[in-house]
Amino acid sequence: MQYTAKYNELKSVFDDSVDEILIPGSDIRIENIRFSSDKKGDGFLNIQDVSFTENYSFSYPVFIPKRKEGAKTILLLHGLNERSWIKYLAWAFYLCEQTGNFVVLFPISFHINRSPESWKDPKAMYSFLEERKSRNTDLSMASFANIALSNRLTEDPMRFFNSGYQTVEDLVKLMSMIRDGKHEIIPGGSRINLFAYSIGAFLSEIIMMGNPNGLFDESKLFIFCGGSVFSNMHGTSKYIMDSMAYEKVFKFYLEEFEEKIGTRYPLRDFLFSSRLGMAFRSMIDLGRFRKFREGILSSIKGQIKSVALVNDKVIPAAGIVKTLDYSASMPGDRVIVTDFPFPYTHENPFPVMAGELSAKVDSCFDYIFSQACLFLA
Repeated sequence: MQYTAKYNELKSVFDDSVDEILIPGSDIRIENIRFSSDKKGDGFLNIQDVSFTENYSFSYPVFIPKRKEGAKTILLLHGLNERSWIKYLAWAFYLCEQTGNFVVLFPISFHINRSPESWKDPKAMYSFLEERKSRNTDLSMASFANIALSNRLTEDPMRFFNSGYQTVEDLVKLMSMIRDGKHEIIPGGSRINLFAYSIGAFLSEIIMMGNPNGLFDESKLFIFCGGSVFSNMHGTSKYIMDSMAYEKVFKFYLEEFEEKIGTRYPLRDFLFSSRLGMAFRSMIDLGRFRKFREGILSSIKGQIKSVALVNDKVIPAAGIVKTLDYSASMPGDRVIVTDFPFPYTHENPFPVMAGELSAKVDSCFDYIFSQACLFLA
């Protein structure tokens, strides 16, 4: 597959407001499936967030292979502060075409189409950006793209956990529907694997470690540009969050979170008593509940593979290696560290370029995703 050409083609045909999308020259099609979240706040969401109806009722795209019978399902989870599926369409198409599996693109709570349209509108965000800059003269990396998330996390860092918790509950519902034959497209009992990028990898690791209802007993997880504990991530970016938000969130989870949840927090029992809750707590820092984290990761060592990039500044390769290949007794091949011969970033690992660089991007994309397909097929 020529990545650059496919990226442009899918960008031109994708529309999340229609039920079905036909892809020219391909037997693969996309259907946008409606979903309703059962978690309506339950006292854990910030009171201001309960009114966002987009977060509870939304659609998610499913790439459907030519042959449905016997096909597995790949759940693709995206990065932090994404407002569109455009970047991921070619990823999903390749995975679907090369494995013959269904590929589900599921939005994290308050991301993509689970957030107000205004959050990605520069005109609507202009006044908020100017106000934030005027109040914080030493602010860096503030932009139209990250102002909504930056303001929200600065105001209430618990939104990071709350969003993940709601998403996990939604995914448990979705995966249970597939397992029990209640999904409108995917056949019952379809085995579920995961392809996860950036913060989606963090979420996926927690799901694999927690394994709610045994849904992921046999699942495999392929990680791209992710896999480290939270403390080894550096989220300051014009496309993710500004410096003030990152410093607030980092300080909160490294220094205040454990005390916060030890009081009368609504999800205290979940965080202290469930394997999922403990998995989240153990993924904050390398030294936090280390035996718990490494014990579970060791038990599922054959089910996880990660590819990290040398020049990734947001989730550096060293932190991923320390999290996943943490012991001399580990085989050492759980994490592959590679580099690309063109300018790239964590946020845009496969830039759309012209000339000879375009061919290099296509080649590197093929390398990464062929690795993913071999592991997940």
